[in-house]
Amino acid sequence: MEGDGIAAGGGEVEKRVTPLELFFDLVFVFALTQVTGLVSAQPTWQGLGQGVLLLGVLWWAWTAYAWLTNTVDPEEGLVRLSLLGAMAAMLVASLAVPGAFGEDALLFAVAYAVVRIAHLGLYGLAGRGDPELTGAILRLVPATTVGSGLLLVAAFLDGPAQGALWVVAFAVDLSGPLLGGIRGWRLSAGHFAERHGLIIIIALGESIVAVGVGAAELDLDAGVVIAAVLGIAVAAALWWAYFDVVALVAERRLREATGVAQLAMARDSYSYLHLPMVAGIVLVAVGLKKTLAHVGDPLELVPAVALCGGVAMYLVAHVLFRLRNVRTLSRRRLVAAGALLALIPVALALPALGTLAAVTAVCAGLIGYEAIRFAEARRQVRHAPGATA
Repeated sequence: MEGDGIAAGGGEVEKRVTPLELFFDLVFVFALTQVTGLVSAQPTWQGLGQGVLLLGVLWWAWTAYAWLTNTVDPEEGLVRLSLLGAMAAMLVASLAVPGAFGEDALLFAVAYAVVRIAHLGLYGLAGRGDPELTGAILRLVPATTVGSGLLLVAAFLDGPAQGALWVVAFAVDLSGPLLGGIRGWRLSAGHFAERHGLIIIIALGESIVAVGVGAAELDLDAGVVIAAVLGIAVAAALWWAYFDVVALVAERRLREATGVAQLAMARDSYSYLHLPMVAGIVLVAVGLKKTLAHVGDPLELVPAVALCGGVAMYLVAHVLFRLRNVRTLSRRRLVAAGALLALIPVALALPALGTLAAVTAVCAGLIGYEAIRFAEARRQVRHAPGATA
């Protein structure tokens, strides 16, 4: 329809990420910061579990809007106003993150429900005149409404019952695209890949902010400065691991796929497998904050798991990402992930700065090995026609 921006788009017209989408993503940056702060303030298994659940439901809301703005023009009329309204609701949910399992549980659940209902409403309008898209949206409604409803119920509970209901709510919501099927959705492959690449940059940026804020609160002695530099080196290695080759190959495969196969690849590779990547980055940010605060002391167990396990999770997600798109297994990244997990018990006795140095060495070694071992293949990928490196 003209004037309101609600017109279902297909994969034929090349789209670019719009300024409004980037503006929308700024709220997600704040949400990541809040989750990082929550886990840092509660470095326990309970705090870690709550942080992961919060990140999961917030990610699922974000990726739902990534599909929406891939289908409709977000810069026009009703869509623009609705997205700005959803931003406000997402901001409220993000503000409630520290108390999402306590005094602000109901506020979080209501704000989150508003975000999800607005998404379904906009998608419903977009599907008018498109029976296949309308059918796809209707198949998504049960999981979305049940998931959001369970979070509302969980707001009136506490303790293990509340946590268990959160797990069920997230699992139900996550299962929607699998149980409902992917047929009927619309996709612009380049735009979709670009949007997810930008969210990886945003997550990495949040980890850098964690380093900067953590360092700014301390006396800048040699240990803190070295830890800050090593933290940036780890973030740079994570950036390199994704953007140097992996993102380019994945986008190319997504563009080459067609029909339901393309939609399934987008769902699996981006909506699902980018979640552990972002979660890994957030965990690394938690580990970096704790390292900066105690450079000369060993990390406690949960911060050690966050730092070493966060990078390992990120790398394993890359392995699965490549396996889904290219059907090849990156053993070297699995080996690096295994080495990082093996470092966790050592980190309990090693000064935090030493643990961070070891993590940096593993990351740098992996990136250096891949750059040298696969130099020719890397050159061909990065300089192929259409590559955006």
